[in-house]
Amino acid sequence: MEVIFKITRQEENSHPVFKSYVLEVEPGNTILDCLNQIKWEQDGTLAFRKNCRNTICGSCAVRINGRSALACKENVGSELARLEKISSSANQPQTTPEITVAPLGNMPVIKDLVVDMNSFWHNLEKVAPYVSTASRQVPEREFLQTPQERSLLDQTGNCIMCGACYSECNAVEVNPDFVGPHALAKAYRMVADSRDNNTEQRLETYSTGTQGVWGCTRCLYCDAVCPMEVAPLEQITKIKQEILERKQADDSRAIRHRQVLVDLVKQGGWIDERQFGVQVVGNYFRDLQGLLSLAPLGLRMLVRGKFPLSFEPSAGTQEVRSLIESVQNSD
Repeated sequence: MEVIFKITRQEENSHPVFKSYVLEVEPGNTILDCLNQIKWEQDGTLAFRKNCRNTICGSCAVRINGRSALACKENVGSELARLEKISSSANQPQTTPEITVAPLGNMPVIKDLVVDMNSFWHNLEKVAPYVSTASRQVPEREFLQTPQERSLLDQTGNCIMCGACYSECNAVEVNPDFVGPHALAKAYRMVADSRDNNTEQRLETYSTGTQGVWGCTRCLYCDAVCPMEVAPLEQITKIKQEILERKQADDSRAIRHRQVLVDLVKQGGWIDERQFGVQVVGNYFRDLQGLLSLAPLGLRMLVRGKFPLSFEPSAGTQEVRSLIESVQNSD
């Protein structure tokens, strides 16, 4: 079949342009196969990363039709089927199929599909992604784990550091201090590891400002694009739960935000905005500076008729409360 590949071509510190290449391909050809074909047969200047070709190393991660993925894992047939489903729902006319390939996001481009991953690795270093046994006496044999303890590391241990989640992360895009979903997924691996003796200090670090777990916007893009089903957002949520079990509501605004939200939903089925701002930002009337910061917003809401003067609990409040308590008790 004939397919047009639109590839981003870009030099460092320059604007990207798309260049089209027409290929004769089979549905089973991977996107990496096609990139190789372009480089070997049509344009030897095309730059991209590759290594294992077996979804192990993560080197060939790129953006394929707008989403980050491994070029060695995605094939032409499945990609065109996905595009056809999208185009048919939008009633777009059928033409020669096109597949666009672009570099990963949230990282500067070095050349074409090759990005500078220094920020990616630097942010990983911030979470100290290695087991700490510094305060322990060195044993005569290795630290042993039970099968149950080891099973807690399976999901996060599958991460191949491909950068797909980091590329799609909205929090990284707007907050340069946020370490990224890849780093926090690795961070949970350390928290869950029975051999590590630095859990409390780790949780303090991961809970600091918006560089850690509280900087996550919970957009789910990281889970959606992860080729190894690591589910970074799920790991971030587990770290949050560990932090909340050790913290009180007045320790930080981030802690209050999480706890107050749950408490208000349990009380009324949804959030009472009048109480939410006072309890989270104003710390239950104890933070006068926080309360004053709410005044301009409160006045604008009142003027525009958007401030609720009363609160009506939802009809399913009891059911919502039962669900939340069931989940809390299961932990």
